[in-house]
Order: sequence, then C-alpha cells, then structure tokens
Amino acid sequence: MAKQGNIRISSENMMPIIKKWLYSDKDIFLREIVANGVDAITKFKKLVDMGEAAGDEAEYSVRISADKQAGTLTVEDNGIGMTEEEVEQYITQIAFSGAADFVAKYEKAGGEGIIGHFGLGFYSAYMVSENIEIFTKSYKEGAPAVHWQSDGESTYTIETCEKEGRGTKIVMHIAPEEKEFLEEGTLRSLVEKYCAFMPYNIYYDYKGKDDKPLNDTHPLYLKNPKDCTDEEYRDFYRKTFHDYHDPLFWIHLNMDYPFRLKGILYFPKVKSKVELERGKVKLYCNQVFIADNLKEVIPEYLLLLNGVIDCPDIPLNVSRSFLQNDRQVQKISRHITKKVADKLTGLFKTDKEKFVACWNDISVFIKLGCIKDEDFYSKVKDIIIFKELNGEYKTLEEFVGMGGQEQGEGAAEEKKDEKKEPMTVYYVSDEVGQAQYISMFKDAGLDAIVCDTFIDPHFLSYLEFKDTGKYRFLRIDADVDAALKEGAGVEEENKELVEAFKAALANTQIAVKAEKLKNAGVPAIINVAEISRRFSEMNAFYGLAGADADRDMTIIINTANPVIAAFMGLDEEKRKFVANQVYYMAMLSYKKLTPEEMKAFTENNMSLLKTYVG
Repeated sequence: MAKQGNIRISSENMMPIIKKWLYSDKDIFLREIVANGVDAITKFKKLVDMGEAAGDEAEYSVRISADKQAGTLTVEDNGIGMTEEEVEQYITQIAFSGAADFVAKYEKAGGEGIIGHFGLGFYSAYMVSENIEIFTKSYKEGAPAVHWQSDGESTYTIETCEKEGRGTKIVMHIAPEEKEFLEEGTLRSLVEKYCAFMPYNIYYDYKGKDDKPLNDTHPLYLKNPKDCTDEEYRDFYRKTFHDYHDPLFWIHLNMDYPFRLKGILYFPKVKSKVELERGKVKLYCNQVFIADNLKEVIPEYLLLLNGVIDCPDIPLNVSRSFLQNDRQVQKISRHITKKVADKLTGLFKTDKEKFVACWNDISVFIKLGCIKDEDFYSKVKDIIIFKELNGEYKTLEEFVGMGGQEQGEGAAEEKKDEKKEPMTVYYVSDEVGQAQYISMFKDAGLDAIVCDTFIDPHFLSYLEFKDTGKYRFLRIDADVDAALKEGAGVEEENKELVEAFKAALANTQIAVKAEKLKNAGVPAIINVAEISRRFSEMNAFYGLAGADADRDMTIIINTANPVIAAFMGLDEEKRKFVANQVYYMAMLSYKKLTPEEMKAFTENNMSLLKTYVG
C-alpha cells in the first residue's frame, strides 16, 4: 500500500519558490539530474573497490530518453540506488545531500569524485516538470525497489515497486509550456554544454537504440602534460570551442597541492576586436560544468582566452560575494595568473621568434592584464615589445637604448645625481593615416613605436604612471619642436606670415604657428596637444562627453617649403586659395575632413585641374 507524507521543508510556500527561482537558467536542471546519477555511480564504484559491494560486468553509464507522446523525460543510472529509508532521507528533506553523508561515512577511504555541491539539484527538475517519479533499487541485497512521486506541491507518495537491476530512474513529466526539453537536439546540446566531461558515459536512447556517448569521460586536461601531444591539444581545442583556427599556444595547468587544479588555457588567434570579446573560460568541478567566465575565480583579463579549468576545491554552493573574499579562491586565481605569466616569459626567452609572431594576437591581453593586475605587470613588464617603423620588435628598454629618440647633446654625460628628464618616446597610432608624419620622421633619421590597438592609449598612460618620470609618450603629430624642426625658430620673424595665413583661412578657430621643418617638401602639418587628445580619446572610449581635442589643434606652416616661402608675395585671393588648400592637405594627413571642407577641397582641386589643362 502506498504511503503518503509531506516533503519536509521549513515553509509550505518553499516549493513554488524552488520551482521558479532555484536557478537563473531552467536548462541547468539536466546537469543537476545527470550529476546526481554520476554521484550514484561513483558511490557504488567506491563500495565495490572497498569490497563492500559486489560489482558486475555492466558498463557504468547514465541514459537519457524522451517520449514526446507521453511528455516524459527520463534519466537513468546504474549506480548505488536507494532504499525506502534513503529516499525518505535524501529526497524528502530538501537540501540534504546524500553525497555529504556518504563522504562523511567513507572519509578515510577517500571521497574523491563525489560532486556533492548539489543538495537542491533534484528539485531543479520542477522548474520544467509538473510531476516527477523516481524508480530506484538499492545495491543492498534483499532491498525492495521503491517508487516515489510528487507533483511538487509539498506532498508525495512512496511505495514498493518492481525494478530490474540496481540504480535510479527519474521520470520527469514535462510541463506543456516546456516541451522543448523533449527535443533530441535540445537535449544533446544541453549535455554538450553541461555534461561534456562527466566521468561516465552518457547516452541518448532513441527508440531503444544507443548512439555513441555524448561526452568525453577522459578529457585531455586530466592527463599529465608530458603525455599530451600538440595535435591532441589542437583537437581538444577545436572540439571544445568549435573554432577551426588553431590556437597560438596553450598552458596546461596540473597541480594537486596546496589545492587541486587542472585545466588548459588557450591563446586564440584574434582577427578583430569583436572576436577578442568572445573569449570563454569554462569552469568545472569534478568534470561537471559550473559556469562560463566566473571572474571571481579567473582574473577578468584572462577571460579573453579560451580554456577549461577544473577545480574541485572551489566552494560553489556559496554566493559570488563570498567567492570574492575566500582566501582559497584568491590563491587559485593568483596561481593561474602566475602560470600564465611564466608561460609568456618562458616563450619570450626560449622561442622569441614565435613570441614576436604571436604578439599582435596576444598584446591586447597582456596590456589589459598589466593595467588590471599590478602583480601580473611586475612579472611580464620586461617582455612587452613594440614594433618600430621598420617593422622590427624591441622592448622599450631596447628601443630607447638603441637611440630611438633624440634626447639632446650631452644627455649621456648627465651627472648621476641630477634629476633626469623623462625620455621622450614617439608613437604611431595609425600607420596609414599618419603616413606623412612617418615619412617625415624617417627622413629626419628618427624612429617611433607603433601603438595601434584600442587599448594602447590607456596602456601608455599606465606606463607613464608606473614609471613616473622615466618615459613621456608623444604621438608623432603632437610635438614638432623636438622631432622635426630645423634649428631654433624666431617667432618675431614669422609673426607677419602667421597673421596673414590665419587671416586667409576659412577656419578661424585653429591656431597657426610657423616653423622651419627638416622636410621642405611638406607645406604644413597638424599638431594636437598630447594630453588633450588622450583625454578626448578616453571619453570617446567610454562613451562620455568631454574635451574636444580639436580645440587644441595647431597648424604648423613650414617656412622651408617653397609654397609657404612665396605666400607673402601673393594677392589676397590667391592667399585664401593657398592657405585653405594647405590646411585641407594637412588635415587629410590627420583625420577626415568635414563634408563642408571636403566640398571646398574638391572645388579647389577642380580649379587647379582646369588651370593645368586650360
């Protein structure tokens, strides 16, 4: 005769809350049910190993099947099973995990492999089910099979039943609005997402037929690194992240003390900023998927990578705020950071050619890591490289030491006790747009570093802050005086020229300055104060309104250029034509013209063409 009872919870209103709010994603219920099955198998296998239970030749496995007509989803394992008393204890007392009880009982024999984080896991199935049945038979000889069922309204029935073989079968009567969880494609994708590396084979039974297992019970990250081949690493990457581009390189994490941690972090080939934001580090506990990109465990900048981390020691059944302050979690995070830094520095020292070849793909990650983590910066600061105008890569120390910038005569003889001025390092942020400036730099025998990623403005500011007084970074269009000027200019001599040129310009807001430049072929260049432009770029990056760098823009006319040298001899109309044409040409080397400016520039060019052909 069936026995009835009440599910023992602290409040009769708890079940509706569990059904609706237990997890943020409903589909996670399948992970919980399958994980319970894996625990049941692990428990039984442990008892067999200890001689407390008799094993058999049957394959340990979890089987999933769906019956659309009946509206049921079934998950069955051949694990330890439960007696009626155990069903009463572990199922009807919400949040009391049988795993914890088992581990406590067999602590001396070792409880490794028990997941045990999912006390409420069984009840997650009520998020998609209107009724659930359990058919279970204990491994204990003579124990009758048990049938339990409940519609999730705080009552249940339990009775003996017929069942062949030990283990547990959970039959979920899926709610009408959740029928998607009866679709084979949906179930297979959920197993791939949540159960891809569970330690026992998971099968999807279709009309009584078994396909090949849906999971990999021995994922590569569990192997000893010395036993893994490069091709195995690449195959694992392609299969796990569905990326058919080979990773640049990888880091295999494998430690057992002072905490257990295994995993592989891959450095993917990045072809655009959008792809950079798609990094995914999958966090597992005993081969059970927990979350993607859990930044409380994995430093935020490492989430730009792709990887798998399995750490059984993380207390996953507590809040994220607890994780942030947990010392063990902090140690794990620091260890992962150290291993990444060690890999990068090791590659730099042992295979610099490969390091340089990968730099464009990994530089953003490294620079972001430096900004976010001072400890990471201290470990990798000596391997940060920059591309010169000739395409070669050097560290900043090598670049400055090779005479990349002019520091003034006698700088080498500066007394040690005198305060040194910051070393000026010029940089390029757009090799195409700043081609004219680059040409002038090369003609003047100067060099610059190329900084053309979205994070470079912030990284240069960070370097100036970290090495206060050591470096000063200037974009090549920011300061003409030290780099491109030919000798000392006399402002008074050029005063009349500057006023005449400014009077002829349509843009009355821009400042005008006259200098004799080393390159006589350039009539004028645009300069913008470095600090103003950086502030403007920072605001634009964060989507904020703020300083407009163009307000601090200066056009420097080159007195060594024949057009500028002849300017004062022109009549008023020709001065306007020449001044504006010179301005438009200089602006085109700096940024795009406004529609009005482009229209005027085009009309001027047409006038020149008519004069040439006419």
